[in-house]
Amino acid sequence: MDERKPGWLRVEVSTAAVGGARRVNEVLDKHRIHTVCRSARCPNLPTCWGAGTATFMILGNVCTRACRFCSVSHGRPMAPDPEEPRRLAQAVAELGLRYVVLTSVDRDDLPDGGASHYAATIRRVRETGPEVIVEALIPDFAGDRAALETVLGAGPHVVGHNLETVRRLAPVVRDPRASYATSLAVLQDLKALAPETVTKSSLLLGLGEAEEEVGEALADLRVAGVDVVVLGQYLRPTPRQLPVARYVSPDEFRLWANRARGLGFGAVIAAPLARTSFLAAEAYSALR
Repeated sequence: MDERKPGWLRVEVSTAAVGGARRVNEVLDKHRIHTVCRSARCPNLPTCWGAGTATFMILGNVCTRACRFCSVSHGRPMAPDPEEPRRLAQAVAELGLRYVVLTSVDRDDLPDGGASHYAATIRRVRETGPEVIVEALIPDFAGDRAALETVLGAGPHVVGHNLETVRRLAPVVRDPRASYATSLAVLQDLKALAPETVTKSSLLLGLGEAEEEVGEALADLRVAGVDVVVLGQYLRPTPRQLPVARYVSPDEFRLWANRARGLGFGAVIAAPLARTSFLAAEAYSALR
């Protein structure tokens, strides 16, 4: 299809946002911290960084998987940096953040998929700033329940795992080691292991899904006990990733938001530029 983006996907950036983003960039570079904002070419980077928020990407910036919607580099990553939790907590304190999202690449090369590193980072952030709300946006850890217990044991306030797309498209969109069924099982296990912890997931629209398939995915997420759902437009990061099948209008996103609320989700974020960590603090506040 013609991938010229419609007008509703334009991002307006204020002078103040540019200044705020520059400061965040300086602090992250100083502490050698990766963000998914940069690695995944997120369209909300100027807005979020301008407001002094960022989604930190731990465990390096090289993924062991190669999903066809994602621009994060893949290959053989380096060993985890044991000093990363300390450096990241320092960056959070220096930026004065009150809500922190931690995510990561997939680390199939590690025995626990990186779960212990997640736990160490969560604990260090919470020790450094007891008032900070921590959200962990985790990979599937190959469905390892013990890895989920390790992360939950560190006390994150929110744990998210993205379903990404509908059942039919999952084998095309995601790495062969990921699956629709595994992601749902992870979300269900998270809620079973820690019923009071907020769980979260997201779907990218515009990859070729049918309306009934989106409805099925939302229903499946509710059955898994997910509290917060995010729906956003898939945007092709580079020519190497899958093309956009269609652009979903803001009106259609509003319809999906109403439908998701009708299914019982505690908080719903649905908009063309919405991503899992976008308005994360606001979604958490809406639940609490």
